[in-house]
Formats: sequence, structure tokens, C-alpha cells
Amino acid sequence: MFASHRPIRILVAFALMIWMSAFHSAAAATLAAPSGPVVLTVSGKISQTNGAAGAQFDVAMLEALPGRVAKVTTPWAEGVNAFEGPLARAVLQAVGAKGSKLRITALNDYSAEVPFDDFMKFDVILALKKNDVYLPVRHQGPIFVIYPFDTNPDLYNEVYFGRSVWQVKSIEVQ
Repeated sequence: MFASHRPIRILVAFALMIWMSAFHSAAAATLAAPSGPVVLTVSGKISQTNGAAGAQFDVAMLEALPGRVAKVTTPWAEGVNAFEGPLARAVLQAVGAKGSKLRITALNDYSAEVPFDDFMKFDVILALKKNDVYLPVRHQGPIFVIYPFDTNPDLYNEVYFGRSVWQVKSIEVQ
């Protein structure tokens, strides 16, 4: 009597294994939730989120991404300063961003439109530190978009200065 149910049980077990495998893969691709205060929200055309607002990052999450130190001269500080943070492209890759432009918004609601390609072709960083010290809000923190003026002097002009938003709170992928 139960022998006729064996193929159905095998089918059900197989279907359950496939469903669990798919569920596990989807869960593994999900962006982890921040454990500290949120310093950056990425929204818009992204495939990886960790909340209703989009993808939220704390400092530890940003520091875990590939980054660099840019030793640059800028119009906003005297001399050469070392800015450190994750590569902007690493942040966009972490959230599965696909778009043509970015709207970068500061804490005071100032915003700049930046071509998506800037973050892909240049080693732009989302600086969290300046000279080994975290950037406080009153000194352009918590995040400052820094172009690689050190490795590409052609970027040292008004176009890229205008895209170098400080006190960044969000990036919308459009």
C-alpha cells in the first residue's frame, strides 16, 4: 500500500531540496543589516537591499569593502591630505546597482548629479577618514566623495570639484 507513495515522497523531497537550495542562495546574496548607526543609504536601481529604504550601510560595512588611500591636494584643505575609504564602485557593486547616473545627497540636502561611469572608471572613494581620523560632520563627514586627483591630475577641475560632495548621506541610482 505504501510502496505506491514512494515515488511521490521522493518527488516531494526533491522539490523541497530544490526550494531550500534556492532560498539559501537568495538569502546568501542579501546584503547584511547594519549593526551600527547608518551613515549611507543607497536606493533606486539596485538589486540588493537590507531594508525598506534600500541598502543601508554603517561604517564597518563600508570599511569591509575594497578601498584605497588617496593622498591628494584639494581646494577644500591645505596641503596634501590622505583620504581613506571604500571604492565607490565597490559600494555600487555590493548593492547590484545598474544605472546611468547617480544623485548624491548631503546632510543639508545639497545634491549633485554624477555619471554612473565616473564611479566605474575612476578610483573614486567614499572617504570616511582624513589623515587617519574619521571625518566628523562639521569637517565634511561622515562621507566625502574624493576623486583620484593623485593618480589622474586631469580630474583636478571644476567639473569634478562639483561632483565631490561632502557630508554625504545618500546615493540614488537612476
